[in-house]
Amino acid sequence: MREFDHLQSLEETEQFITQHSFTFIYISSPNCSVCHGLKPQVQELMNKYPEIKIAQIDTQEVPEIAGRFSIFTVPVLLLLIEGKEYLREARIVHMDLLEEKLDKIYKNMVDPQ
Repeated sequence: MREFDHLQSLEETEQFITQHSFTFIYISSPNCSVCHGLKPQVQELMNKYPEIKIAQIDTQEVPEIAGRFSIFTVPVLLLLIEGKEYLREARIVHMDLLEEKLDKIYKNMVDPQ
């Protein structure tokens, strides 16, 4: 299972997004049971997308992340391509729908025919 990079500041987050063309950011909070239950499922799913760099941010550690990405609840899952947001899922995430959306984007952006 792929491990999330742990981002500890807004600057680190911006650098992560700038350095990689395809980024997936998992924004969570330590006291969020949904976050804890969803994380291993998302990690498992991201094995299918090796070109996407993955990272996690804790809203209690980096509270300014909420303002940067207009976050009102956790977890929030963001897919950014070349720094632009392509996909956002929040709170209740249906894994099958997330996978379907990721498949479409991944095939078109990473492996266009």
